[in-house]
Amino acid sequence: MTPLSVSALNTQIKSLIETTFLQVSLEGEISNFTLHSSSGHLYFSLKDEKSVISCVMFRGNAKSLDFTPQNGEKVLLKGTLTVYIPRGSYQIIAQEMRPSGQGELAQKYEALKKSLEKKGYFAKSLNPKPLPAFPKKIALLTSLNGAALQDMLRVANTRWNLVHFVVFDTLVQGGEAKHKIAQNIAYADSFYGSKEAFDIIVLSRGGGSMEDLWAFNEEIVAEAIFRARTPIISAVGHEIDFVISDFVADMRAPTPSACMEMILPDKKEWLIRLDDLAQALDFAFGKRLKKTSEALSDLRLIYESISYETKLKNHTKQLELQKELLNNAINARLKEKSQNLALLSQGFSLDMIFKQKKLILESLKQALLLQNPQNKIKAGYAQISRKGAITPLQDLHIGDEFELCDGKLEAKAKLI
Repeated sequence: MTPLSVSALNTQIKSLIETTFLQVSLEGEISNFTLHSSSGHLYFSLKDEKSVISCVMFRGNAKSLDFTPQNGEKVLLKGTLTVYIPRGSYQIIAQEMRPSGQGELAQKYEALKKSLEKKGYFAKSLNPKPLPAFPKKIALLTSLNGAALQDMLRVANTRWNLVHFVVFDTLVQGGEAKHKIAQNIAYADSFYGSKEAFDIIVLSRGGGSMEDLWAFNEEIVAEAIFRARTPIISAVGHEIDFVISDFVADMRAPTPSACMEMILPDKKEWLIRLDDLAQALDFAFGKRLKKTSEALSDLRLIYESISYETKLKNHTKQLELQKELLNNAINARLKEKSQNLALLSQGFSLDMIFKQKKLILESLKQALLLQNPQNKIKAGYAQISRKGAITPLQDLHIGDEFELCDGKLEAKAKLI
């Protein structure tokens, strides 16, 4: 028999194995898990109670995983068996991997989801209770030793450290977890309406496999959330993880850290807003103060113009002005009359004026005498009277009777 070289033997073994095991499907527990940071490849071993085999999953397939593999986690794996000739070792090149038992759990998950949806358990998420803008007291239902709690407290301290947290140490994994979660929900909600009431109840835990998160897929937990009067937020797992509590709660948060960002205000943002508001208030106050000052100045001027002192002062000025005008008018009139009087005194004497007035009087006397009826009678005229009243001739009509008098004789006559 011709001896083979080591390389030749390993080459024949490689050909035999790879042609015999074209596709393998294994179930086992992960150990020695390593994520190569630069390449993105996953290196790990798969073992059971009696044996172990090396495995590798290259970056292209690793990106399609919907969970983060961890040591001790039981998984189902599909891949190809290959031999590494230089070391004479063989390993599995994994192409697909998922947590073991996930298929049965997925069916159970979908069945429960449909059942609860028919019962109306998802109505809260469609019509959630309003959350306070500035919560003062929040109940955290999570593991006291879990990373989720530390993540939430870290974010809360950065965003808004005026909130008071009460941590209910809660089992979040295992067979008894569902009872503890439901019990703590009911207990935290029992303070509703009292001075010790919580503004929000947060259900939280970190990421994990479907089995790890299964407690939040239990109907007893869904019922406790549905009956609660306090707003409840489900912050379970990673962003890609969806559990039944997400659909029943008033709100779902993709991660525990994101939950704090969703329900707590950002103090930095509010400080900026308060600064902007303060500046706006200062500007508005200054503008209003200026406007008010101008209005007061106008009112002061108006007051001064209508005040008693101002009126008295103005009236006094007016009286002085009128007095001055009156004095000026009187003086001017007196001056004018004095000048006229002087002219009259220069052109006429008193004797001349007397004689002129006497002549005018005599002339008027003669005219009056001429108009005296008695004088006319004496001149041969008769006076016509009717019914005792002197009557002009033109006022008589045919047939009128009248009296004639010449001062001595009287006669009755009739106009024909």
